Formats: sequence, structure tokens, C-alpha cells
Amino acid sequence: MGNKTPSRSKSGCSKEMNTTTVFKQEQPQTWCCCFKKQVSYRIPALIYVSDEQTFLAFAEKRKTLNDTSAEVLVMRRGTWVDAKTKEVEWVSGHQVLSSACLPNHRSMNPCPVYEKDSKTLFLFFVCVPTQVSEFDQIRTNKSQGRLCYVASKDAGKTWSQTIDLTADVIGEQVNEWAPFAVGPGHGVQTKSGRLIIPAYAYRYTGKTDCTSFCCLSFCCFTPYALAFYSDDQGITWKAGQQMDVESCECQMAEIVGEKGGSTLYCNARTRLGYRTEALSNNAGEDFDTVLSSNKLIETGKGCQGSVLSFLEQSSPPQTWLLYSHPSHPKKRVDLGLYLNKSPLDSSGWSDEPLMILHHGPSAYSDLVEFEPGHFACLMECGKEHENEEIAFLLFKLPEKKL
Repeated sequence: MGNKTPSRSKSGCSKEMNTTTVFKQEQPQTWCCCFKKQVSYRIPALIYVSDEQTFLAFAEKRKTLNDTSAEVLVMRRGTWVDAKTKEVEWVSGHQVLSSACLPNHRSMNPCPVYEKDSKTLFLFFVCVPTQVSEFDQIRTNKSQGRLCYVASKDAGKTWSQTIDLTADVIGEQVNEWAPFAVGPGHGVQTKSGRLIIPAYAYRYTGKTDCTSFCCLSFCCFTPYALAFYSDDQGITWKAGQQMDVESCECQMAEIVGEKGGSTLYCNARTRLGYRTEALSNNAGEDFDTVLSSNKLIETGKGCQGSVLSFLEQSSPPQTWLLYSHPSHPKKRVDLGLYLNKSPLDSSGWSDEPLMILHHGPSAYSDLVEFEPGHFACLMECGKEHENEEIAFLLFKLPEKKL
């Protein structure tokens, strides 16, 4: 038996909402004399496979919290036990995705997307050589990451071997990039069937003749978001154009207008004090409209956030946007949920969080809608610091605030 989403919270993550611990940081252990390791889980990604009534939660397993100590991707499966109470039972322990790797590389940034017609689940990620840090790639102005995926035809019970798309999809363009990554968090399938994987890549933006140490650091490199996309059920993939404004870790969502037109929305982390929001009218081939209200405040030096579009149950139905992110302007605390009822207008975001998904330390998150008007969140959170655990939460929007 696994653990169930409780009727009352039994995790350390929230006193006010029903949460279940999916991945939990382990106790510190001495390793190699004076060095200590503490197995930790970071970078949550969540997807719901409706045909199987199954949630799949993904994360990185790390020796420590340091990025370079990431090892493998792990997964836990949650299924309905009682459809009336919306109770989810999680299998005991996690599954190591042993095929989602390359030799002498670490696997990072899980980004799942489900192709509904072929019933194929794709899990994208990046593979980076062991012990090569993001700073190493900045310092040398050379990307060493690989764009990879594994696929499953049985809702994550079995997985293919890793497919490395770097040469075919990014090609020579990778020589212009420093670090790059996907997501993290869920991808999107648009109403046309196009599969979308959000991504970003750093490029050198310092002076061409500058040789100071400063130009070998992050201040002279800027991340720009882009989309990888497929129009043939994931058989072949292409890379879209990068944005021309700073945009790092990102998620995307489809906005369907009243007349049926489709717009792809991107919400990205920055170092600017506010989020970058942009629109694409060609489903991710480029993002030609940057929204300028700067209403969504970034936290400190930045933090990943999740964005999700859903159909509000009216007649005719309208697309609304949800966004989850720490709500404090300086600290990774109090994971807030924000609502935009006019998603093509970035000034439409609620001034205050619609609700707080976790009170206290919290960081990365991923949102899904599993039934109309019913949502789930997978989030990093804890009592003392935000990486104590990755917890799962079911919720509905508070009607009084809509």
C-alpha cells in the first residue's frame, strides 16, 4: 500500500490544505571522511493521464541540493481510490527512471507532455556531463547539455531508451548557446495537436572585445526562452526562435479565444524583478508580442513558476490562466496562486494571490487540471526550508474570490 492524499494534512507542508509528501529529503550521511551528503529531491513536474486516471510526479534525485550533485530522474504514480472523495493513492517508494540517462551524464529538468491521439507520454529532460556546472558552461561559453527524451505507451509503466535530439533539432545553433534546459514542468499539446516543450538557452550578451573576468560570469550572459515543437505526434521535432527579451525557466499555455483562435502564452523567470510574459500567434515558432505590464513580481534573484490555462465553465467557455509562484518579493515563501480572467492582457492578473497553496518556505511548482474545475499542484516546500520535500495538493478555486 502507498500513502493517500489525506482528508486532513499529515505532511509538514501545509496546515490549511490537504497535502501528501511525494518525495522527502533524507537524513544527512557522512561521505568520504569529512564530507556529508543528504539525498534530496528537486525540480517537480506533474502530469495527469486521464485514460488511466493516473497522476505521474517526476523529480531529480540529488546527492545534495547542489545542481552538480543531481543524478537521476525519479517518478511516483498516484491513482484514484475513490472518485467521489477525489482521494489519490500513491505507490510506495519511487521508481528510478534508469533508461532516462546518458553515460557519464546527470539527468535534469523533467518536462512531460502527453500526445492524446497516440496515447504516448514523452518525458523531456537535459543531460549534462557529470560535475560540469552551469557556471562551467558560462565560463567557457560552451553548451555541454544534450536535449533528450524517453517515451511511454503505457502511462509510465515502461519507458523507451533515451533519444538524443541535440544534433537533429538544435544543430549548429548549439554553438551559439551556453547552458540550455527545458521547462521545468509540464509541456503542452495544443488543440491543433502540436506538442510544445518550453525551453531556454543562455547567450553571450557582453561586449565583443571585453576580456575581463566579468565577461566570464552570468552578468554577461542572458537567457532567452523558446519552444521545441512537433506536428507529427512526436516523431520529429523543431526548435522555434528565441525571444529577444530576458526569459529563463518557463512554462507555456494555450489561450483559445471566443472565435476559436489559438495563442500560445509564455511565462518566464527573470533577474529583472518581474516575470517576462509573451505571446506567440504561430504556436511557438516565435514570440512576437511581449506583454508589458510587469505586474507579476519576481522573487529575489528569481524562481521557477507554473502556468496553466483552463476553460472557465461559462457559456461560451472562456480561457483563464492560473499561475503559481512564491508570493514574497524577496524570499521563497508562501506559494501563491494567481488568476487572470483576460489572459491576453497581463494587467488582468489578480493583485493578491487567489489563495496560498503553502504557507512558509516554498519554491518550484507544477500545476495540472485533472477534471473541469479541479486542479493539482506538485510543489517544493517545508517548515524550515523549501527543499525539505516535494508535496502533492488537490484543490478547487475559491468561488467567493472569482
